[in-house]
Amino acid sequence: MALAEAVIAGLFGLLTGSFLNVCIYRLPRDLSVVHPRSHCPGCENMIAWYDNIPLLSWIVLKGRCRHCGAGISLRYPAVELVTGLLFAAGFLVFGPGLPAVKFCLFAAIQTALVITDLEQRILPDELTKGGIAAGIVLAAFVPPPPGLAALLLPDTVNSRLAGVIESASSAALLAFVLWGIGALYLRLRGREGLGFGDVKMVACIAAFLGLSPSLLALAAGSLLGSVAGIAWILIAKKDASTFELPFGSFLGLGAIAVALVRPGDFIL
Repeated sequence: MALAEAVIAGLFGLLTGSFLNVCIYRLPRDLSVVHPRSHCPGCENMIAWYDNIPLLSWIVLKGRCRHCGAGISLRYPAVELVTGLLFAAGFLVFGPGLPAVKFCLFAAIQTALVITDLEQRILPDELTKGGIAAGIVLAAFVPPPPGLAALLLPDTVNSRLAGVIESASSAALLAFVLWGIGALYLRLRGREGLGFGDVKMVACIAAFLGLSPSLLALAAGSLLGSVAGIAWILIAKKDASTFELPFGSFLGLGAIAVALVRPGDFIL
């Protein structure tokens, strides 16, 4: 039964990944994700439903537009596949229920942010701020692990309210700390090291995961980004003083990994 539900979740993840591709392309360009319908950016012909089936259509069309033959980026099927696998993994790890749904929403948001930061160096407010709001609301039903709120609130406080306060306080604290680090870096180095988009992304992660898992995600993302950045500088012979690392991309990868490795944080 669990496997069947994971397969269904994976199929829904493929569809979600298709929508994420729309968000990834349109949000950084300040375009609506609802209107107009999906179309080829080259010839502007509308994409028929049978040419918009996740994974399958890209394979059938051999990665090219049916009308003008323009190439369709490999990113499109890759995002669909990854999202489908993450949704399936969520239901396998957490089992059917709200924790799995919460993870799937979290993974979808982080996947979109990973790609937009990698491609455009932009972390859209619709994803970061929307994610903060969603994480805080969901904390009433699937609370993050005890942290700040557990230390400050009396035991008589309603558990749902405590979850919301935990989520909101974790998001606010980590956002403030990261903003402070970014401001200090700017003052010392004279250039921006962390954008405010990164600050909002950390707040989004903390709203979903809580304080301690978010610190792990921050550490994992920083380590992964440092290793990748150093390797790229050495291989591509980039100037380390001017090289800009898409920190949000690595932060999102670290956050998804922590959420999967520490499933107990979603089931309290």
